Amino acid sequence: MHRDAKNGFCIPVIKSAKVIALDGEVLHTAVAQRLRTLIVEGALAPGEKLNERELAERLHVSRTPLREALKLLTAEGLVEHLPNRGAQVALLSDADVVHAFEVMAALEGLSGELACARITDAEVAEIRALHFEMRAHHARRDLSAYYRVNALIHRAINRAARNPVLTETFDRINARLQAFRFRSNFDTDKWNVAVREHEAMLAALAKRDGARLRAILVEHLDHKRDVVLTQLRAGAEQRA
Repeated sequence: MHRDAKNGFCIPVIKSAKVIALDGEVLHTAVAQRLRTLIVEGALAPGEKLNERELAERLHVSRTPLREALKLLTAEGLVEHLPNRGAQVALLSDADVVHAFEVMAALEGLSGELACARITDAEVAEIRALHFEMRAHHARRDLSAYYRVNALIHRAINRAARNPVLTETFDRINARLQAFRFRSNFDTDKWNVAVREHEAMLAALAKRDGARLRAILVEHLDHKRDVVLTQLRAGAEQRA
């Protein structure tokens, strides 16, 4: 952990995503996942121009799978193409963040409520196992591993709702917010609160208390939104 002297946040040390040489037979979805991780963890910053030659060398791939990967990330909203400027990491305004989190909170809440009505005991056990794994990463302050498992928990709750339209919308909106959700844990106190909220989620899910789980998930997303907005505004003040 180290402390950001400018804004006072305690920032976990984040290891860069591993880059392993890819051969021409690997699907472009693997390249997209590498890029997605780099964007989520901040190795590729919002607004950063994406140079195809440099990225191809960095990931040890040809430009063909790279371009296909960029198309996937563009569809997800993580990458945008600007006239005469090429591709860059998407840059969201405060209003964009507020609107996206509003929708995401509603989707998460609905996922939780439906999951309580439709989830199996085996699926609850799987989510409980993921929760314990997430807690272990939190104890070690391994944010990259923590976030990976955290995302799996939210995804599992959504899938347990067994509503394909909800899942499709959930995935599309969530893709745009992954980097913000990741960085919301840079504040140690807020990170600890998020873990306690996950404890409450698991308890409500185990009891099949849909109304309770929905309320917890909405509040959880509202807290994430508030932390993200604080960070964005602090960054804007520093740049000013």
